[in-house]
Amino acid sequence: MKLILNERPKSPIVIEGFPGFGLVGTIATQFLIKHLNARQIGYISSEEQIPITAIHESKVIPPLSIFYDPKYNIVILHALTGVNTFEWRITDILLDLCKQLKCKELISLEGIAASNPEKTSMFFYTNINEGRKKFAKLNMDPLKEGIVMGVSGALLLKSKTPLSCIFIESHVNIADSMAAARIIEVLDKYLKLKVDFTPLMKTAQEFETKLRTIIQKNKEITGMQQKSREDSRQQLGYIG
Repeated sequence: MKLILNERPKSPIVIEGFPGFGLVGTIATQFLIKHLNARQIGYISSEEQIPITAIHESKVIPPLSIFYDPKYNIVILHALTGVNTFEWRITDILLDLCKQLKCKELISLEGIAASNPEKTSMFFYTNINEGRKKFAKLNMDPLKEGIVMGVSGALLLKSKTPLSCIFIESHVNIADSMAAARIIEVLDKYLKLKVDFTPLMKTAQEFETKLRTIIQKNKEITGMQQKSREDSRQQLGYIG
């Protein structure tokens, strides 16, 4: 697993989103990339993950792609697939990316399990004093109690980079476009990106349909691989 960069922007803000609860991080970063018309400047190469990719406008998009928007000096790590069992290595590469680029701030977009299906709440974490003030102006509460897993959890444990996390309660088993829209709205105000929200829901829902297909294919391949390994173990059990 290694980091491949074709460009090295100076002191950008780095945003990452992985397909956790509600696929919020992936849907939000996909919309952000499209809205900002960000260009791909690199990717994370790994032969340990399931070989799955996407084709967009006749171009191959790696499952862990890195995009750049020069207008706002933002680097976006976009993940099409989950990184179960690889979280620590992905985190190390992400922190190496921030170190190489001397990033101003690393922002993690994360869905967390909804405690009330009828109402979703948003929270933040930041180790930046100015960040706390900005989130307070947006009427957001800090996350005081909770369990954070995956790459965001690893970042909270290892990162010495200025780090902010935006959490939104989301549903576990469905792609949550509404949660992704709300997290983009907060990010827009936090970074003053002037996002046009009119096409947001339509764009998010269109991508949600595509993403469901990708995630389902990923699960099917994983299931086939696991069954193949189990069959091999059973066959070996009869030997000797």
